[in-house]
Amino acid sequence: MEAAKREGLDSLDAVTDARALDDWRVTYLGKKSPLTQVSRQMGGLSAEERPVVGGWVNEARAALQEAFDAKHEAVEEAALAARLAAETIDVTLPGRKRPRGAMHPLMQVIEEIEDVFLGMGFTIAEGPEVETDTYNFEMLNIPKDHPARDMQDTFYLTEELLLRTHTSPMQVRTMEQMRPNAPVKVIVPGRVYRRDEDDATHSHAFTQIEGLVVDEGIRMSDLKGILEQFARAIFGPDQAVRLRPSFFPFTEPSAEVDVRCITCGGKGCRVCKDTGWIEILGSGMVHPNVLDAAGYDSKRFSGFAFGMGPERIAMLKYGIDDIRLLYQNDLRLLKQFTRVM
Repeated sequence: MEAAKREGLDSLDAVTDARALDDWRVTYLGKKSPLTQVSRQMGGLSAEERPVVGGWVNEARAALQEAFDAKHEAVEEAALAARLAAETIDVTLPGRKRPRGAMHPLMQVIEEIEDVFLGMGFTIAEGPEVETDTYNFEMLNIPKDHPARDMQDTFYLTEELLLRTHTSPMQVRTMEQMRPNAPVKVIVPGRVYRRDEDDATHSHAFTQIEGLVVDEGIRMSDLKGILEQFARAIFGPDQAVRLRPSFFPFTEPSAEVDVRCITCGGKGCRVCKDTGWIEILGSGMVHPNVLDAAGYDSKRFSGFAFGMGPERIAMLKYGIDDIRLLYQNDLRLLKQFTRVM
């Protein structure tokens, strides 16, 4: 027993890590250790020998246990010191600069447009992207046999349900919600879908912003005044607009709206095809049939509506020549539009 104790204490001095210490514990204090083997044989000793041998065993075991506890504490302290040394950082080093995100240029333009119209007393509404044929076409004065349906190649989900081709259905939905109250002044930003081939100027999924004003005595001059104020807020205080006759089933009269070319200032260039003007949106006076369908008396109320594509506004404003760049998430493009949020 004395030899086992001495051997255990000597070998403990060489232990330096937790795994070796656990192996030592199993060898000298475990169930198969020499001291445990002696304890199991004490039943064969005489009554006089058992207390003497038991005292020696307990003394040896206590010495080994005490040495083990001291070594265990020392090993843990050494491991902690090593871990702290490995995890030490130099607090004087400069911090790593994290990449800063930014709002997408298209979202910047949409928010800028919203701010302009909010400042003119408009409210913002949202509507469903999965629309019914009734709201998307029929209540906008486009019956099933109307040739204007050919102007919008549509994604149909069922015979009655479709992905909306414009935000104009919200004209009717908004008037239904607000009737018979007036005035109605609302803009509707949202995604729309058409079966177009994707190219530099077309996309099968894009955004629109619809505008609607309904009240007594609304005139075409009110429409032009609103759009002039919008154009100057977006493109600069010297901007001018012009209205050209056009056709939309849900407005009468209808007009395409142009702004003076952003690139040449109206002198004529490749961008504006030497006309000095660039089309930005469609507009017109709300058709009496649309007012009546929504529950407003067309003999008493009148209104105007307009619809624009924020992608087109963004392309003109920032000189982007391909609409697909707005959807490819290319960081080389997006980093150019970083701004303080």
